[in-house]
Amino acid sequence: MDGVEQKDTEANAPSVIDRYYTRWYRADMKGKPCEDHCILQHSNRLCVITLAETHPVLQKGRTIKNINYQISNACSRLNNKVSGKSKRGGQFLTDFAPLCRITCTDETEYTIYSCIRGRLLEVNESILERPALLLEKPSTEGYIAVILPKFEESKSITENLLTREQFESVVSKRSVAQSQTS
Repeated sequence: MDGVEQKDTEANAPSVIDRYYTRWYRADMKGKPCEDHCILQHSNRLCVITLAETHPVLQKGRTIKNINYQISNACSRLNNKVSGKSKRGGQFLTDFAPLCRITCTDETEYTIYSCIRGRLLEVNESILERPALLLEKPSTEGYIAVILPKFEESKSITENLLTREQFESVVSKRSVAQSQTS
């Protein structure tokens, strides 16, 4: 009998992401329909930028051709060097600072933005070698970047973001509108 109860507990246990992170969303980034981003905020202020499950890159069996952290001729997110306890040297990002560009095999290009203000701590170089990680595990190993908001702004950064419930409402309204136009 204990074996059955133990399996039930394991099946219902929340994931590490659900246990330690709060999910925030930015829908229709820069007015582009369905280009949704997800921000996983840890209790220590760290924010992990990922693609929301509704982002076009994760839809319709798309495959990724290229991920590029070179934002302009003068700026590459790969050159970000952080040091020390106060994370000196990290590039400072605004809400709409581009983090990377993702090109799919159908030549569609998507720009992924920071969504929050803060210091760039790291970018995920693993997705450069294995772009499939972004498709297979977008919330864990396929994350885009890690950002640390300023301490005094850590509470206010979520003001422009949607909670999971608000985001699900936006997605359901979007699907109703799409079904009416079809």
